[in-house]
Amino acid sequence: MTLRLAGPLLLVGAGKMGGALLEGWLRQGIDPATVFIRDPALPPEVEMLAARHRIAAGDAPDLPALPAVIVIAVKPDQVAALMPDLEPLIGEGSVVLSIAAGRTLATLAHGLPSGMPIVRAMPNVAAAVGRSMTVACANKAVTRDQALACTMLLEAIGEVVWIDDESLLDAITAVSGSGPAYVFLLAECLAEAGRAAGLDAGLAQQVARATVEGAGELLRQSDLSPRELREKVTSPKGTTESALKILMGEDGMQDLLTRAIAAAAKRSSELSS
Repeated sequence: MTLRLAGPLLLVGAGKMGGALLEGWLRQGIDPATVFIRDPALPPEVEMLAARHRIAAGDAPDLPALPAVIVIAVKPDQVAALMPDLEPLIGEGSVVLSIAAGRTLATLAHGLPSGMPIVRAMPNVAAAVGRSMTVACANKAVTRDQALACTMLLEAIGEVVWIDDESLLDAITAVSGSGPAYVFLLAECLAEAGRAAGLDAGLAQQVARATVEGAGELLRQSDLSPRELREKVTSPKGTTESALKILMGEDGMQDLLTRAIAAAAKRSSELSS
């Protein structure tokens, strides 16, 4: 489905996540003439991408009309200073879509006109390969059409889920936003354990990486739950069962992850305050 909006699209901030969004929109067939980038220091790869598609970019790109969607993809500590500059760009049907971590709907509303439609979303680093898990929530001013437009923009980088309770985004951040790092750590630890078992470092890394990739793809394609998949590959009195007795024992993986997620969620709440 070709990505089309009711008016121009303004991307504010084109770093790693903003750049991933831009690539996703272009893959979805958005008209580059409707996309504008506000960023005084574009990364070289985004600068080349914008030049190749003739996308207007710079500190203050000249928009032909007020944008339908303003996507905020700057670092969280830059949001407060940015908001007053956006006010002149807001039209009657504009919606602000923010992916700035830790910035609540109420925080985002400061410096914007009263009753401004705002969507807050939390993607993750897998956006770079079009496989992000993004969770979004909106204030009451967001219309159905605006929510649909934001959904289409976010689906360009992966799967999208909407929630009504914004407070759940702290847990979402802990599970999904930070989650890829946990998987990378699993691959890292698996490789190190292989090395400790006698494999050379290069082979251990290759085997661990391919194993994590393959298991993730199997999980993606299967209709079975993670538990069912685990049970299918666990033969009674076999090697996998021996390992899982350690991983699932007292103070095992579930306890570690539960405590880790709680710590990450607590930190997310602190950063949002």
